[in-house]
Order: sequence, then structure tokens, then C-alpha cells
Amino acid sequence: MTSTIPASATVVARPLSLDLALLMAITGGWLMDLGYPDIAWWPMTIVGTALVLASLRGRSIAGALLVGAVSGFSYYGILIEWLTVYLGIVPWLALTLAQVVFTALGGVLITLVWRWVPRAWPGVAGRLILTPAVVAAAWTTREAVASVFPFGGFAWGRLAHSQAEGPLAHWAAWVGFSGLTFLLAWFSALLVAVAIERRVGMLRRGILVAGASTALLVWPAVPIATTGTISVAAVQGDSDSGLFARFEQGQILQDHYDATRPLFDQDLDLDVVVWPENASDLDPLRSEYAASVLDVVSDRLDAPVVAGTITVDGAETFNSVLLWRAGEGAVDQYDKVHPVPFAEYLPARDFFYPLAPRLFDLVPRDYSFGQRDTVVDLDGVIAGISICYDIVDDDLLARQIDEGAQLLLAPTNNADFGVSDQSVQQLAIARLRAIESGRALVNASTVGASAIVLPDGSTLDSLPLFEPGTMVQEVPLSDTVTPAHALGRTVEWGVILFGLLTIGLAGLLIGRRGRAVTRVHDTPDGPR
Repeated sequence: MTSTIPASATVVARPLSLDLALLMAITGGWLMDLGYPDIAWWPMTIVGTALVLASLRGRSIAGALLVGAVSGFSYYGILIEWLTVYLGIVPWLALTLAQVVFTALGGVLITLVWRWVPRAWPGVAGRLILTPAVVAAAWTTREAVASVFPFGGFAWGRLAHSQAEGPLAHWAAWVGFSGLTFLLAWFSALLVAVAIERRVGMLRRGILVAGASTALLVWPAVPIATTGTISVAAVQGDSDSGLFARFEQGQILQDHYDATRPLFDQDLDLDVVVWPENASDLDPLRSEYAASVLDVVSDRLDAPVVAGTITVDGAETFNSVLLWRAGEGAVDQYDKVHPVPFAEYLPARDFFYPLAPRLFDLVPRDYSFGQRDTVVDLDGVIAGISICYDIVDDDLLARQIDEGAQLLLAPTNNADFGVSDQSVQQLAIARLRAIESGRALVNASTVGASAIVLPDGSTLDSLPLFEPGTMVQEVPLSDTVTPAHALGRTVEWGVILFGLLTIGLAGLLIGRRGRAVTRVHDTPDGPR
């Protein structure tokens, strides 16, 4: 008796049991978190991603939903644990479960890739080259959608963010955040594909992995040309400026004034003084006292002050940064483009508020979305502004560069998150933004982590957490256009289209072959 083996058949390792897959998903999510600061063991994110990807291979649709959900809960639950510091378990659980929806759906997409692509293209290139690339495209697609949807998305925790302090960070300047995520997911999927491969010898598989890892590591950084320097003083006031802090009006302003005063007696030639988000809890546009304080600082240091405050324009409230000059007042203003949903505003308030009124009483007002440009002019030097969560917004960074930014200022208030990893995770994102844009970045926080980051991602200066202080440095300027900025979202859209079209084509090819085999077996004279 003879049998017919379909041309699409491949010899691969058997899928894992569901119990083992769930264990790997949990472990993988935990290992992925280890790549982020404070620990910053960047290779662990690659290992963890590989475990998650392997756990999705061979699953049913229901199994993929379950495994994807479990991996997402493990990963995000650990990563954003800082939400519980002051806000408790409910916001943490709600945000984690929102991301779990995306990781579950993404798990289904990745499972389909493992199932279809090696069968549609059963050769060595299909199994070891194409399949990992499509798996990575599926991961990047899930991440890209979750970063913008719903209500502007939650772009925290992208794979790229884990590499801010590792040797792969320079890729951000070539391909941006989504491109770096794709490369990390691709290499992780390659490790899985090599591990399960049974038709290629170990030596050849080892050479493939070694070559891929070498290429990722030795690829050169984007050269950044400097066009001069600007003298910056960045201030950390160590203010108790959290949501539940009890302070007298004007106390946060006083803290930042006190932290700045030691500079008055120094012989400095400053171009700008940078205060954090919410550094003035009294709006200088409405408070004569706050205006007089900023006047003193600007006059004594002979430099404009970039200061965060809350402004009001008619019925609208904005989280703003003012550019203040002594005797002139606010000569420019940036209003936060990306207020945080469920923190700085409550989407669909009439719907959500009745569901948890005590919780949403913490969001008593809705900040409006800023409509101004994203830069300020410092006597001819153009500085891009990102307030806190703005730093995760890809489009905002692109706008800053398009509007001529030669350096980036990132005032932020991290007081709500105590000594958790939130502030250092945010600084890691800011560090990658500096690399991606080819611009130095000044991250000034109320309590830390405050640092001045150079375009290559290295630290020019920093301050200890929860200590008042200043950073005074000559900061380089640049107008270099990095490949990441030149390409914009082309890389992201290209990866998404490549992944979805390849998955769809693979499904069609397998379906056609299956129908052909069925017709052969159903023919009276055909093989049995």
C-alpha cells in the first residue's frame, strides 16, 4: 500500500500541551518585564518574548485566546504595577485587562501564522526566514493597534522600550519604535523556529542565529551632526505634588523656586531654565504672585523659564507649559496634546461615571486636547515640548521635528508613583526618543527620574530620585533628520500590510491545496 504525502507537509516538533503553554506564557511575560528599568536586563525581554511565541504554536483558536490573555496579564500586570501605588488595584486591573484583550487577539493572529505559513511555504526559507518575519509582523500589528486605540491607546510597554539601555537601542534611529519592536519579535521568533526545526542540522541553524544576532549588534548607529550648544538649567523640586498630596496653594511653586535659588549666586550664562510639569501649582496667567516668582527667576538668571502649570481658556482647562520672560510674561505656550484618558479626562463621562462614581471622582475635570504647535523658540533655538505621557506619542515627536525642534524638553510629574519603576520606565522611553530623533533630551521631573540624555542615548547628567537639585549643562543641538523620522510610519504600515497580506495568502494557498487533495481522493481512479 502506498500513501500520498502532501507537498506542504513539514517535519516539525509537536505542539506543547496546554498546561505547559500556559506556564511558558506566564514565565515569558515575567521575563519580558525584566528587560525594563529598574532591572534593565534587556536580553530577558527577548527570551520572554520567545517563550510567549512558542506557547502560541499549535494552539486552537480558543487555546490561543487563553494563552495570549495569560501572557498579556503576566506581562502588563507586572510592568504597570506602579498604578497601584496611590490609585489602588482597580485602575491597575482595568488597564491590565484592557491590554489583555489585545494580547489575546494578537495571540490568535500569531497562532495562525505558526499554523499556515510553514505549510504554505514548506521550504527551509519559508520555515526559518519567512515564518519568523510574519510572526514578528503579527506582534507588531497588535502592538501598533493597542498603541492608538481606544481613546488614543496605551503605548506603554512596547517591546522597543525594553532596549533603552541595551546595545540594540541605536536601531530606533533607523526604523523607529515599531521597527525596533519588529526586529526584537523577529529575532525571538527565529529562536523558536530554529529550536523546533528538525530538517536542518544544528550547525546550520546555529550559524543562522549567530549571523542574525551579529547583524543586529554590529549595525552602526546613525551619525548625528551637532550645530551648536545651548546652556540649560533643569530643576527638580522634590515636590509632594501627587494626586492625594496635601499641600498649601503655592507650595509646589515654592519648592521649585527654592531648588532654583542656589543658581542665583553662580556665575552662569544660561539660555533656558526648565521646570517640570505642574511646577507652578498657581497659574502665572491668573496669579500675580506666581507671575512675580517666575519674573524673579528669569531676571536673576537672565534666561527664560519653561514652567509647567494648569491654564484656563474660557470653559477649557489645559495642562500647559509656559515660556516665561521677566517683564514680558508668557511669550509662548504649549498645551498637552495627549491628555491621559481616565486620569486627565474621562472619555464618555455620562457612560463611565455611573459605573464607578467613587473612582471617577478622582477625575473631577476634563483637560482639553492642546491645539497649539509643539515647540517654543528660545532666542532662535527651537525646542520641542512633551509633557509626561506625551512622550509615548509617535506622531507628536514627528510634529516636533517637522516644526524645527533642535532639542527636546520633557517636563513631567511622577509624584503619583512613589518609588516604583514608573519614572525610570518613562525615562527609558524618553531615552529612546532622543536616539530616534537624533536630539538631546532634557527630562525634568518634580521628583525624578530627571536626566539630560544625549542623541546617542547616553546620560549627560542626572539627579537622584526624591532630592531637590539642578542639572546645568551645555546641551548639543542638531538638525539631523534620522532615517526613522524620514520614514515616519512607513515602516509600521509596511510591516502591518506585509503580515496581514502574507497570512491571508497563506490561508488561501492551504485552502486551495486542501481542495485539490480532496478532489484527487474523491476521484474513482485516484489514489486511496
